[in-house]
Amino acid sequence: MAECSEYLSLLKSDDKEIVREGAFRAGEENCVAAVGLLAELLQTNHLGVQEAADSSLRKIGGSETVQAVLPLLRSDEAPVRNLSMDILREVGGQDMPSLIALIHDGDPDIRIFVADILGSTDNVMAVEPLCDALLRDPEVNVRYQAAVSLGELGKPEAAPCLNKAIEDEEWVQYSVIEALTKIGHSSSVGALIKALDHASDLVASMIIDSLGELGDIKAVTMLLRRMDESPTALRNKIVKAVVKILGGKSLTLLKADERERFREYLLVALKDEDEEIQDAAIHGLAHVGGEDASKGILRIAGALDQDRDQERLGTIIGCLAEIGLTEALKSGLLGDDQATAHVAVQSLSMITPASCDNEHAVCNVLMEAFWKVGLPIQRQIISVAAERGSEQAKDFFIKVLDEHTDGTVLKSVVYLLGEKLRLSEVVDRIFPLLDHQYDDVKEAALEACIAIDGPEVRERFISMFASDEPIHRLMAVYALGKLGVSQNMDILTRAIEDAVPDIRKVAIEALASECDISDAWQPLVLSKLNDESKDVRLTVIEILGQCFVEGFIPHLVAALDDADDWVKIRAIDALGEHAAAQAVPKLIEMLENPNRFVVMKIIEALGNIGGTSAFRALLEITNSDEYELVNAAEESIAKIQEAQE
Repeated sequence: MAECSEYLSLLKSDDKEIVREGAFRAGEENCVAAVGLLAELLQTNHLGVQEAADSSLRKIGGSETVQAVLPLLRSDEAPVRNLSMDILREVGGQDMPSLIALIHDGDPDIRIFVADILGSTDNVMAVEPLCDALLRDPEVNVRYQAAVSLGELGKPEAAPCLNKAIEDEEWVQYSVIEALTKIGHSSSVGALIKALDHASDLVASMIIDSLGELGDIKAVTMLLRRMDESPTALRNKIVKAVVKILGGKSLTLLKADERERFREYLLVALKDEDEEIQDAAIHGLAHVGGEDASKGILRIAGALDQDRDQERLGTIIGCLAEIGLTEALKSGLLGDDQATAHVAVQSLSMITPASCDNEHAVCNVLMEAFWKVGLPIQRQIISVAAERGSEQAKDFFIKVLDEHTDGTVLKSVVYLLGEKLRLSEVVDRIFPLLDHQYDDVKEAALEACIAIDGPEVRERFISMFASDEPIHRLMAVYALGKLGVSQNMDILTRAIEDAVPDIRKVAIEALASECDISDAWQPLVLSKLNDESKDVRLTVIEILGQCFVEGFIPHLVAALDDADDWVKIRAIDALGEHAAAQAVPKLIEMLENPNRFVVMKIIEALGNIGGTSAFRALLEITNSDEYELVNAAEESIAKIQEAQE
C-alpha cells in the first residue's frame, strides 16, 4: 500500500511526464486505489497521459475499473466516450451487474453503448438483457445494436428472441438476420421462412442468403415454391441458396418437373453479375445440365483470365467435364476464341479415358480437331493425347510425326510412340530427330530410341559413335550406356579417352551406373582421376562417393590436393559422409584454406567423422573471431557429442 500511495502522489503532480510515469507504474503494480484517478486522466488532453491511463486501467480491470469508467460514457467529448467504450469492451464483463443496470437507462445513447459493450463480454448473462432491449426498447437504434451484439456473442440461447424480432422494422431486421446466421440455430429456419412472406426484396434477399448459410434442408421446399413468383434477382439468390443446401448431386433427386424447372432457373442465374451466384449455378448445372448449360458455362470460362482466375477456372472446367461431351464443347474447341478452345481441351481431357483410341468419342473429337485448330491448341491436344494415347491410335500419331514441324508437338508424339508404346516400326522416323535444331527434341528422340531398344537401334548407335560430330558420339555413348554396360564395354572404354570432355564424362557415368552389380568399371573410372578436365575429375569424385568402398579412401584423400576447389569440396563431402577417419589429419591441415566455403565443408565433415583429433580441431575453431566458423564448429561438436551418448 505504501507503494500505491506513492503512485497516487505521482498522479496528482502538475508535471505531465511525472503523471504519465505514475500512471504506467500504477498499472504494473496493480494499484486498484489509483483506478479513480486513472479514469479521470482519460479526460486529459495530454496524449501520453491518456495512453498510460488507458493501458493501466485495462491491466487492473475488475469491478472498480468498470464502475470508474462507465460514467465517462456520458462525456460530451467523443474521444473520451470512444476510449471508455474500448476499455469497457475489454474489461466490462468483469462487472456484469453494473453493465446490465444501464440497459434501461433513460438516455438512449447510453443504452446503445451498453448494448455494444455487452456484445464483447462473451458471457451468457448478457443474453437476457440484450433480448429484453431487442424486444422492448422503444429506440430502433438500441434494438439494432442489441441484435448485433447477440450475433457477436453467438450464444444459442439468443435464438428465440431473435426469431421474434424478425418481425421488427427493416433496419432491425438486417442485424437480426445477420445475428441468426452467425448463431446458426435450427429453430431460426422456420422464423426466417415465415418472414419471407411479408419481407421487402432487400430483406428477403438477406433471408435467402442466411438460409443458404444455415444449410437446413427444411428450407428447400419453401424456397422452391417461391421461385416462380420471385423477381429474377431474388430468384437467382434462391438458386444459390438451394444449391448450397442440397449440393449438386442431390439436385438429381428432385422430381422430374421440379428438376427441369430448376435447371431453367440455373441457366438464368448463369447470367447474374454476382460471381457467387454464377458459381452456384455452374455447380448445379454440372449435375442437371445439358447442351445449354455447357454452352453457358463455357462462355463464362472463356472470359476468365487463365492466370488470375486459375482456381475458379479449374472448378468450372471440372463442372464442364461432369456434364460430358456436348456440341458446345466441340464448337468451342473449333472456334476462333483461343481462351474458349483452351478450356474446351482441358474439359475434354478430363473426360478422356486412360487409354484413348479412335473408337472413343472424346478421343475422336480431339484427333479430328487437331488439324483444324491453331498451333497453341494443337500443342494442348497432342499433350493430352500423348498421355492417354493407345496403340490403336498410332496411325494418327505417326501422321503427326511425319507432317508436323513444331518442336513441342513432336516431343509429345515421340514420347508416346517411343517411350510409352515402344513401337519399333517408327525407329526410322524418330532417328532423324536426333539432328533436330532444338535440344529438347533431340533429348526426347534419344530417350524414345533407348526405350524402343532392339538390335537395329543398337547398331545405329554403334555406327553413330564413329561419327566425326561430337554430339553424335555423345548421344551414342549415353544411349549405349543405358542399353547395357557389359554389352557395350568396348565402346565405353574407348569413349573415356575421347577428346571431348563431355563424352568422357558421360562414358564414366555409364560405366559406374552398374556399380552395385560389378567392379569391372573401377579401374577405368579411377584412371580419370587426373584427367585434364576439372568437370571429368569432379564426375569421378562424385561417383566414388556414390559407389563408395573402403578402397576409394586414398583416392578421395589425394583429391583433396586437386587444383579445383569444387573437386576438393566433393571429396570432402564423400569422406565426411562415409566417416573416413584416415582423412582427418589431411582435413585438419586444410583448415587454413583461403576458400571459406572449403573450410565450412571441412568443419561439417569433421563433425560427421568424429574422434578425438576432429573434436580438438573443432574446439580450437570456437576461439575464432569469425561467427560463421564458430557457429559451424559448435554444430559439428554437438554432433560428435550426440554420437557419444
